[in-house]
Amino acid sequence: MISFKRTVRIVMSFAAVLILSLSLQSEVQAATGFDQVAGSSDMAAQKEVEKYGMVPIYGYDLNDGSYEIQVNSSSPFFRIEKAVLNVKDGKMDAIMTMSSYSYDYIYMGTAEDAAKAELSEYIKYKKQSGYYTFAIEVPYLNHKFNCAAFSNRKQKWYNREILFDAGTLDKDALPYNVPDYDKIEKAIKYYETMKDQADDKKETAVPDSSSDVITPLTPAEAMAFDADDGEYSIELNMTGGSGRASISSPTLLVVKKGKAYAELIWSSTYYDYMIVGGKTYNNLSEDGGNSRFLIPIPLMDKSFPVIADTTAMGDPVEIEYELTFYSESIGSKSMIPQEAAKRVLLFGIIIMLVGGVINHFFKKSRFK
Repeated sequence: MISFKRTVRIVMSFAAVLILSLSLQSEVQAATGFDQVAGSSDMAAQKEVEKYGMVPIYGYDLNDGSYEIQVNSSSPFFRIEKAVLNVKDGKMDAIMTMSSYSYDYIYMGTAEDAAKAELSEYIKYKKQSGYYTFAIEVPYLNHKFNCAAFSNRKQKWYNREILFDAGTLDKDALPYNVPDYDKIEKAIKYYETMKDQADDKKETAVPDSSSDVITPLTPAEAMAFDADDGEYSIELNMTGGSGRASISSPTLLVVKKGKAYAELIWSSTYYDYMIVGGKTYNNLSEDGGNSRFLIPIPLMDKSFPVIADTTAMGDPVEIEYELTFYSESIGSKSMIPQEAAKRVLLFGIIIMLVGGVINHFFKKSRFK
């Protein structure tokens, strides 16, 4: 029979194990206040940091020493002002000096993983000479890797990609020469340009609108339209986004060589480009007026997706919308609000001129 004292010792031992396990469990939980991840609508457009043909370079390929190196970032808001790469015994680490104070922590991985990680896994900034610096381990050069950043203002993790460019190292760092990937990229782009020019023979130019010259579009992007070439009006509806921005309706319908195009005028000056069918169309407004685009109409009476990039929120943000053009609403160009405004202005000028003439003759006849 188990004694009372032995029973107490067993219970106390069990309680100690339970308390220890609960303590360990609490330590591996995600850090409090770091569980938010920025969505695509919160982020600026990301750019590719790798160049064509790049292959990874590892620490054992480099000579031991400390070298300044350029770091490419996928985001213009996560810019590395300076980086010093330290190499020893095949391992690499770096001190990155940032151009801003926007981020308190970084995490070597994705933002989603960072939101689940422990606080001890985060890399906190150190302030040196008035700048934020981060000390990180570098797995390789000339190949991108994830580096999530925690915004102290937004309190969210942002997905970033960075690449340490071996081509910017001193000649003493590597026992061999690194290919000039900039020249390789230029050669590839030149080849693609020449190929596109050859394909242009199969393309039709977009019509001029208010004397603007538009980049040629593939005819298949604009639907065939049975009407005389010219300018008309057409009603459209737009859905998506926050609802704060809108497109003027009715808008200008341009028919050229049996194809339909639309000139869109936004209620905002902050839209700098639109994407339709995978192609980008830039803002045609050059005088600071409301953003204006000439795009192909791929179909009518059914919605189709477009993307519009706005800088109204500071960071450029691509927003998805859907447009619907209504074929039964097609009418005279004079129905467009801008055309009506022109007519009102012209009518006012005529009235002023006529009034001036009448007043002149009235005064003249009065003093005879």
